[in-house]
Amino acid sequence: MILQGTETLTSLIHIISESLLTPVILILIIFLVIVILSLGSFINEAISRKPIDSKELEKLIREISLSKPNDIKGIINNSNLFIYQKDILIKIANNHDIGIDARKALASKLIGEEELNLIKNTSKTDVLIRLAPILGLLGTLIPLGPGLAALGSGDIATLAESLIIAFDTTVLGLSIGAIAYLISKFKKQWYENDVSTVEAIAEAELESLNDGDFNA
Repeated sequence: MILQGTETLTSLIHIISESLLTPVILILIIFLVIVILSLGSFINEAISRKPIDSKELEKLIREISLSKPNDIKGIINNSNLFIYQKDILIKIANNHDIGIDARKALASKLIGEEELNLIKNTSKTDVLIRLAPILGLLGTLIPLGPGLAALGSGDIATLAESLIIAFDTTVLGLSIGAIAYLISKFKKQWYENDVSTVEAIAEAELESLNDGDFNA
């Protein structure tokens, strides 16, 4: 039994909830386009990226550790590191004339900034992971009201249409979220490995530069 005076409020809530269905479906379609584009970019990156393996990393660290400071940039440029990894390491080498602590702080700052840039590459899919299932749930619940009302009046066609919309939006929302989750998961693994590689090489580079300071 509905309390007196609440009929207007319940009617208003009903109108608002029904009016949300179209925006929810439109946003889900936009999310679908975004996740398809992200999937294409992900596949392209997966095919094209060639990070250095552990043996090459060990060799590179040894070369930098045993080399003179003036030779470090050449070693880095001739390596198979990604361009952004080379840029960080070369910037560190270019600041060989500043103090040890300042050089270490610079290296930490450069690596931190690049880590933030890499995290931004997964921001879209991170948003989709959370919002797509929520919108799918909204798209499920909103049509059920009219569907149940139609069931009460014996309108099976309207009920069937409402259930189809509910199921379709659920499947779409969950599918978008699942694809986005896989993209974010693998990209974060790639980027964490890339950052750890830069950190390891930067440590060797700083040690070599510091030895050069002491020998100067």
